[in-house]
Amino acid sequence: MKRLKLIFLLPVLAFMACSEDEMTEQTETVTQPQTANFNDEITEVAFPEEYGKVSDVYYTGMKLPVENVNGKLVYQGDIIIPRDKASKSPVKLVYEKGETPQEKSVGRTSHYWTDNTVYYEVDGSLPNTDRVYDAISHWEANTNIEFVKRSGQSNYVYFTPGSGCSSYVGMVGGKQNITLADACSTGNTIHEIGHAIGLWHEQSRVDRDNHITIHWDNIKSGREYNFQTYQEGGYDGDEFTTNLDFGSIMMYSPYAFSSNGQPTITKKDGSTYSVQRSALSSGDIEGANSMYPTSSGGSTETSYINGEYYTIAGLTVLRSWGLWYYNSPSMGWREVELVNGYWSYA
Repeated sequence: MKRLKLIFLLPVLAFMACSEDEMTEQTETVTQPQTANFNDEITEVAFPEEYGKVSDVYYTGMKLPVENVNGKLVYQGDIIIPRDKASKSPVKLVYEKGETPQEKSVGRTSHYWTDNTVYYEVDGSLPNTDRVYDAISHWEANTNIEFVKRSGQSNYVYFTPGSGCSSYVGMVGGKQNITLADACSTGNTIHEIGHAIGLWHEQSRVDRDNHITIHWDNIKSGREYNFQTYQEGGYDGDEFTTNLDFGSIMMYSPYAFSSNGQPTITKKDGSTYSVQRSALSSGDIEGANSMYPTSSGGSTETSYINGEYYTIAGLTVLRSWGLWYYNSPSMGWREVELVNGYWSYA
């Protein structure tokens, strides 16, 4: 099996919504002065030079720091977290052995695009639509994913103008926007489509500290949360067999969110690295095709890779030594198993 170089989400995504705990619509944008502005012109941002209140939400069992800007929950700069599927406090997604799952845990929606097909529409007011069609063609030429213009389907991607580049991760249900400012290139569009099919940022892998150093002192004030790992401080990654892919189109620039022109991310030896928004890397392609296999390869079953995160039945879990592990906010890492569509502690 080829080595996979991505962190990504897979098949089924479910959410248990508590009405009293849902994220309410609030718009609280903060104007925060900067002593200097160093844009790397590569790293995607949903709302450039706009700041909002940062708070923690729970999403697919993960505690995520998000920024509330213009009524949107923004994670890591360009990822939009669905407000109706996030909660302010932990939601029970894992049960003790023998415990009966609660009824409100049903009604799950798929995070995985059915039949390897992503339906889409393009806003008629979006400038330079060639970047969308070129990005789609690139994905289709290199992966098992097909993009089809929507003809009434309820779940679809909508390419629309915005102040920056942004996307949801995976299929969240209904209409989901990919926003593209005029400056967002074909490569940025490829990146945002990567989020839409289920890819997260490469530099936030759980084992990233084995490969890179984050220079916190060089990060713009208020943007530090963009550099946290998905489940920070829980797993040492010693048994991982994969490597961080510096060539991934999902990788941050070494100068992402720099406050002083100095790198915010370097290799362990202190050197910077080349970042690209030209094409999918071989690791990107392997990752996408593992998520969306095709019968022509002899099997349509998903291959789970040790050292990678997956979201299955509403819970983000880590694959390790052929087993599943969940980092509980209250109990830390514990082995879990999926039984009849529900997670329980092993």
